[in-house]
Amino acid sequence: MNNTLYGPKSNEGAWLWFIKAVTGLLVIVILFIHLIVNHFVATNGLLSYADVVRYYQNPIIPIMEIGLVGFAVSHSLIGLRGIILDLKPTRAFIGVINWLFTIIGVGAVVYGIWLIFAIVSKGTGS
Repeated sequence: MNNTLYGPKSNEGAWLWFIKAVTGLLVIVILFIHLIVNHFVATNGLLSYADVVRYYQNPIIPIMEIGLVGFAVSHSLIGLRGIILDLKPTRAFIGVINWLFTIIGVGAVVYGIWLIFAIVSKGTGS
């Protein structure tokens, strides 16, 4: 059993812990950039749907938003899995949680990417 404050929990593994740490940092960095650009750099902020559609025409913005969605979803699900691991579940339950969270995570990221491209397409005349 691992009783340290930092580092992977039992049943978490070093790679999963590392991914959780890196995605947490990336969520903070990209969210900070997102807030600065959306609310301070954009003139009067992005106040309307038309403003958001115009903003998304910059190719960097959809890439940044896709990264934010992917990092936030993966970080949150790995963190939630870690909370469940604190409850000392059975191996079978961990297997179910792994599959369930994978399906939820892939679904959430796919939906987020679809939504981002739907907004981008509104500005291209499609």
